[in-house]
Amino acid sequence: MMIDHIGLRVADIGASRRFYDQALAPLGFGIVMEVTADQTGGEGVKPGYGSGTKPEFWIDDRKRAAGGTYVAFAANGIAAVHAFHAAALAAGGRDNGAPGPRPEYHPGYYGAFVLDPDGNNIEAVFHGANPDGTTEAVA
Repeated sequence: MMIDHIGLRVADIGASRRFYDQALAPLGFGIVMEVTADQTGGEGVKPGYGSGTKPEFWIDDRKRAAGGTYVAFAANGIAAVHAFHAAALAAGGRDNGAPGPRPEYHPGYYGAFVLDPDGNNIEAVFHGANPDGTTEAVA
């Protein structure tokens, strides 16, 4: 698996949520997780759609950030997340979130974010980390 999940910025979260709720239902997709404005530091609500328990398609109404596209690439461990972040910064990317746990998304979520030259948010994510950054026996 190369793409872990993708997100789109929308102008009206309510209208977009109603649209995607209805449009994706026949395909078996619905909201499986929602990140609140409190969890994002006031940057808006982010509903995540999927067919099981893992959201794979996100919408959000965050007003800042230059690019409109968000792509998360699957990483095979926390070392790969760190290597991605370092390589992306060395290639001219701008830091948009240092490597680390993101427990607000789910336990074991470990990611790093970089803005590409066009301002798109690019992430590497690993889903099996412990809060201390280890990978043994994730609860």
